[in-house]
Amino acid sequence: MTRDRAGASACLAAAEQALPRKLVAEQALEPEVAVQVPPPEAARQALPEAAPPRGAREAAASRGVRQVAETGIRRESVVPDVGREPGAATIKADATDTGALHAIYAGAPDKAGQENFPVALRLLPRRYREYLLAVYGYARVVDDAGDLAPSGQRGELLAGLAADVRRLYGTAAGGDGRPPVLPPVRDLAGVVRDCQLPIDPLLDLIRANEQDQVVTRYETFEELLGYCRLSANPVGRIVLHVFGAYSPQRAELSDAICTGLQLAEHWQDVAEDLRAGRVYLPAEDMRRYGCTEDDLRSPRAPDRVRQLMAFQVRRAGDLISAGAPLIGTLHGAPRAAVAGYVAGGRAALAAIAAAGYDVLASTPRPGKGRTAAEMIAAFARAR
Repeated sequence: MTRDRAGASACLAAAEQALPRKLVAEQALEPEVAVQVPPPEAARQALPEAAPPRGAREAAASRGVRQVAETGIRRESVVPDVGREPGAATIKADATDTGALHAIYAGAPDKAGQENFPVALRLLPRRYREYLLAVYGYARVVDDAGDLAPSGQRGELLAGLAADVRRLYGTAAGGDGRPPVLPPVRDLAGVVRDCQLPIDPLLDLIRANEQDQVVTRYETFEELLGYCRLSANPVGRIVLHVFGAYSPQRAELSDAICTGLQLAEHWQDVAEDLRAGRVYLPAEDMRRYGCTEDDLRSPRAPDRVRQLMAFQVRRAGDLISAGAPLIGTLHGAPRAAVAGYVAGGRAALAAIAAAGYDVLASTPRPGKGRTAAEMIAAFARAR
């Protein structure tokens, strides 16, 4: 997931690499933390058939792309408005140019193979693996629509995705009575049906990308936390639903972890984000440490930037630690996965510290040894 997606995939990869296989196998035998309850009958009827197993989905991927390209999709021409319901904009015209959609959907399987997430899924039992792979595919497409599509089409693509998500949940959620037509949304049918996944986390990921189209700077840390509530926290809540472990208390802990992970990724990528025209460092903090955007363009971080980054690293680490007790409330594979998230975030922050808080000369990345050590410690301490 750039943003929410990359943090989760990196941490699942860390979990797989760090946790001894024997420990995973033993923990997987523990009882599950919650009982799955089928959704109401009306909601069940609104859902399409569950997505086929991953192998079948891969075999059908090109057919799904061709279907979208051939039939087109009614999309809204949108000027994104932060705070507006995603996709809720005046329809200016029917858009049937699906070239950008075709490129995004066609590229998603290749990108999945290049990244850590599908590899890391081997850590989890199959029932979780299939659901999380579908979620990953959806998050990947949402992010690509907001980041990689031609800038003039991003609003339309995100609105089309939001409309299709509503179709997945039926007319009660604002759907138009038709089944979803986009492959990454259709693939979520089994997750929604079997895991009681609510619509809000899926739409929040779209809202985050809509916000990225119009907001490139954050004045305060509170504003940045608001962005993380859309871009990062929904991922953790989705994972809890997939594990059958959702509760308001666990969600609060998960939010702290996910926000800390999102911040850790932003602090690793300060230079890259600036080249993309975005600055996630709060302006009030930059002023406090005497930093300017010109400082962020330096080949090496000046002392004032290093001091700023040391402050941000501590703050992100405090958030991850505040949420880490979530590990102790889980058992089996869910516990291992969340320990992996926490370990990945702590290792990333440690890498920034080891670089002397210079995030401009290069992107600090943790070594496997440090990640493994953090993973074992988090799992053992249950925090």
